[in-house]
Amino acid sequence: MSLLLVIVIILAICFDFINGFHDAANSIATVVSTKVLSPLQAVLWAAAFNFLAYFLIKDHKVAATVAKTVHEHFITLHVILAGLIAAITWNLITWWFGIPSSSSHTLIGGFAGAGMTNALFMHENALGAINAAPIIQIIAFIFLAPFIGSFIGFAINAAMLHICKNAKPSKAEVWFKRLQLVSSGALSFAHGGNDAQKVMGIIYISLIAGGALPAKAAMPEWIPLACYSAIALGTMSGGWKIVKTMGTKITKVTPLEGFSAETAGAVTLFATEWVGIPVSTTHTLVGSIIGVGLTKRVSAVRWGVTINLIWAWIITIPISALIAGVVFAIVRNF
Repeated sequence: MSLLLVIVIILAICFDFINGFHDAANSIATVVSTKVLSPLQAVLWAAAFNFLAYFLIKDHKVAATVAKTVHEHFITLHVILAGLIAAITWNLITWWFGIPSSSSHTLIGGFAGAGMTNALFMHENALGAINAAPIIQIIAFIFLAPFIGSFIGFAINAAMLHICKNAKPSKAEVWFKRLQLVSSGALSFAHGGNDAQKVMGIIYISLIAGGALPAKAAMPEWIPLACYSAIALGTMSGGWKIVKTMGTKITKVTPLEGFSAETAGAVTLFATEWVGIPVSTTHTLVGSIIGVGLTKRVSAVRWGVTINLIWAWIITIPISALIAGVVFAIVRNF
C-alpha cells in the first residue's frame, strides 16, 4: 500500500469524522431545542444510533452511487485526494459560520471537480469525466429532498394535531417528549446509514485506484466499520453553531413539532437510501422543519434565514468543485 493511498484513506476517515460533528445538528437540534435531552445526552444518543447502522445496514447502494460519479478512466489517487481536501475545507468553513450545508454535496462536488480537472489535463472533455446519471440525480435532490421532507413533515404534524386536539396539553407534551427520543434515534440511524456510505464509496474506489484491490472486488469489512466509527465519534463531538441554526432560527419547535420533523426526516432518508440516492440529511431535515412550521402559519417560518440556507446549498457543489480543481492542479505532480 503506497504512502499516497494511506494519506487518502486517513483523509477520508477525517472527513467522515468532520461530517459527524458538522451534521450532528441534523440529529440533535430539535431534541436539544425542545429540552428533551441535554446537549451531552443528545450527542451520545445520536452517536449510538449512528453506529448501530453498521450492524443493520449491509446493502451499500449509496456507496456504489458515489463511487460511480466520476468515470473510472479519470479516477486517480490525486483526484480523490483533491476532492477530499476540497470537501474538508468547505465543511470547516460552513461549520465555522454556522451554516448547515451538505457534507454529502461538498464531497461529491469535490470529487467531480477534481475528476473534471484531470480530464482537462488529459486534453479531454471535462464534462465527459463525470457520470451524468448519478450527478443529475444528486442535483435534482438538492431541491426534491427538502420538498419531500417538508411535505411529509407538514402531513405528520397536521395528523398529530388532529389526533391530539382533545388531549390535555401538558400530558401530550410529556408523551411527545418520549416519542422524540424514538424519532431522534431513527433520524440518527438514517443519518449514519446514509452519510457513512458516501465515504465508504470513496475509500473503496481509492483502494482500486491505488492497486490495493481488484476492480469489482467485495468491499473489505474494515471500511464500513471505520466509517461508521468515525461518523459516530464526530457526532459525539457536536456541532453547536449549526445546532443553533437548525433548532431555533428556522422556526420555533415544540416537542410535538420536533417529533414530526425528525420522523419526516427519517422517513425521507430511509426511502432515498433504499433506492441508493445520496441525499443531504441537512437539506432533508431543514425541509421537514419548514413543513412543520407551515402547519402553524406561513409567517412562522423565518424565510430570510431559509433563503440564505438555500443559497448555501446551491453554491456548495460548484465551490467544492472549484476548490478541488485548484488543489488537483497543485498536487497532481507530487
